[in-house]
Amino acid sequence: MKITPLEIKKQRFAAKMRGYDQAEVEAFLEMVSDEYETLINEKNRLHEEVTRLKVQLRDYQQVEKTLQETLMNAQENVSQARENAKREAQIILRESELKAEKTLDDAREKLDRMRNDLSILRAQKDSFAKRLKHLLESQIELIKVLEMDDISYPKTSEETARPRPSDRPDSQTVKS
Repeated sequence: MKITPLEIKKQRFAAKMRGYDQAEVEAFLEMVSDEYETLINEKNRLHEEVTRLKVQLRDYQQVEKTLQETLMNAQENVSQARENAKREAQIILRESELKAEKTLDDAREKLDRMRNDLSILRAQKDSFAKRLKHLLESQIELIKVLEMDDISYPKTSEETARPRPSDRPDSQTVKS
């Protein structure tokens, strides 16, 4: 059974002989009623504060839960970012290695082609030099033959008077 402060104030006791002083009892009841009312008000205020604190605690717990989830997500994102960065670095490294290998292969192929071209050019130079040497040797032989022809036939007076084309300063040498 709940008693209110008003019930305490309105409570009346029957008067009996040799009973308590009615004014003292009423004053005491008034004091008890006031104190009880103060306690009820304090209880209500504390109950409201407890309710408010419970709500605040739930909010803080929700914030804490959200922060923990955010922290977990952030850690997960950092881990994924690290893994992605590692994978990307490996891909870049592999691509660089492949590109370097291709560049080396291209350089080797170019070097081989240049060596081959150089060998061809050397062979062509040697062939040209041999042909030129052969041509010059044949021209020298021809000149020797022509000189011998001149020695074997006696010169006539006309031939001695007439200069040979090779004796003229403006004449060109014979080319084959």
